[in-house]
Amino acid sequence: MKELTKGSPIKLILMFTFPLLIGNLFQQFYSISDTLIVGQTLGVKSLAAVGSTGSIQFLIIGFAQGLTAGLSILTAQYFGAHNYKKVKQSFAVNIVICTVMTIVLTALSLFFVKNILQLMKTPAAIAADAQTFISIIFAGIFSSMAFNLLSNIIRALGDSRTPLYFLIIAALLNIVLELLFILVFKMGVAGAGYATVIAQVFSVVLCVWYIIRRIPLLQVTKQDFQAITWREIGRHLYIGLPMAFQTSIIAIGSIMIQSALNGLGTTAVAATTAASKIDQLAIQPMMSFGIGMATFTAQNYGAHLYNRILQGVKQCLFVSILFSFAAGFSVIFFGQAMVSLFVGSSATKVLQLAQVYFNVNGSFYFVLATLFILRYTLQGLGQSIVPTLAGIAELTMRSLAALLLATSWGYIGTCFANPLAWFGSCSVLLFSYFKAIKMLRAQSRQAQEKQVAKKVPCLEE
Repeated sequence: MKELTKGSPIKLILMFTFPLLIGNLFQQFYSISDTLIVGQTLGVKSLAAVGSTGSIQFLIIGFAQGLTAGLSILTAQYFGAHNYKKVKQSFAVNIVICTVMTIVLTALSLFFVKNILQLMKTPAAIAADAQTFISIIFAGIFSSMAFNLLSNIIRALGDSRTPLYFLIIAALLNIVLELLFILVFKMGVAGAGYATVIAQVFSVVLCVWYIIRRIPLLQVTKQDFQAITWREIGRHLYIGLPMAFQTSIIAIGSIMIQSALNGLGTTAVAATTAASKIDQLAIQPMMSFGIGMATFTAQNYGAHLYNRILQGVKQCLFVSILFSFAAGFSVIFFGQAMVSLFVGSSATKVLQLAQVYFNVNGSFYFVLATLFILRYTLQGLGQSIVPTLAGIAELTMRSLAALLLATSWGYIGTCFANPLAWFGSCSVLLFSYFKAIKMLRAQSRQAQEKQVAKKVPCLEE
């Protein structure tokens, strides 16, 4: 456990973010290994089948990620305020909420999976494999929900390294199992799905073992569950649900773009599948800076260190934007070579479309870097409505790209969906962030005035 309320803000954020970054990169390896191994061993059709389910995964799994991230905000605030009793109760509330949500999500996703694939106009040539793969992933929602819950709770206490170690182990296990299931047992795309779920279950077991052995603060008892009130459930849901819906709203926009891509053919789907994996790797540092800011902000807000939050935002924003330029340069000039690892150098049309994707998205990474810092800072302050409105702005812009640009411009129109969504979201977040600055400065002045008032009687004596 580590408090982020003392010391240099940017140094603490970087130290907290680095393990988080490596962990996020390894988490991407779950999907990247699916794409790489499937593409090289089963061919472009199977690659397209797995890739066509990416936006649906984001819709459901993203909901779980957003929910658990939101629920852990209050836990981090209680930890920053040194209210350890509330930390335990908060964890108990999170377990109850996540259990109920897991049951609901699993039932709904498995029941409607075929209908969703049909609505997305999934090409007939890949529909069967796509349904097989995504059904296995949905059946394993419990593992994704559990790991995200436990890893976010551990991070809320300032420990970003331990989830990293478990992710590395799980990612390596995932690769071994995929090769075993696909090459040895000839299980096809189903093997990739089973490997992903089994590896994630193993990471959950590791998290539970670590909490039992090393974190007494998170060892909840029957009394902690009995102490749960509807008021506490409501407080957690007030932050958790909007963050979950925000992620799902963004995913709906991605599904619309995927539908537009499906209409452009298997080659366009395969190109975007491979290019988006490289893109996700490139933006992970920016996302990690944002997630780090959420924990930093939550702990310092709980400790009433308001000026420290503003200092951390400025420093982290500078570093993240600086990195975004380097990331954009890298994907534009080297991304195509990395895509060839997925599809081979002979798939020239796929490589050409992937380069278009990189040129458009990489040029606007600086906007995305700003978006992550602002969004997660506001979430760390406990503000959940505005980030949701920002998600709606993203949905609107992606919908326009899918309905208008994809029709008139073709593939390049779908590529502009992300930058347009980033600009739309930032326009909402900037307005709210400036209001938050005023609020934090006012709270800082009030805190200083209270400290002065406490000292005055002592001076008179």
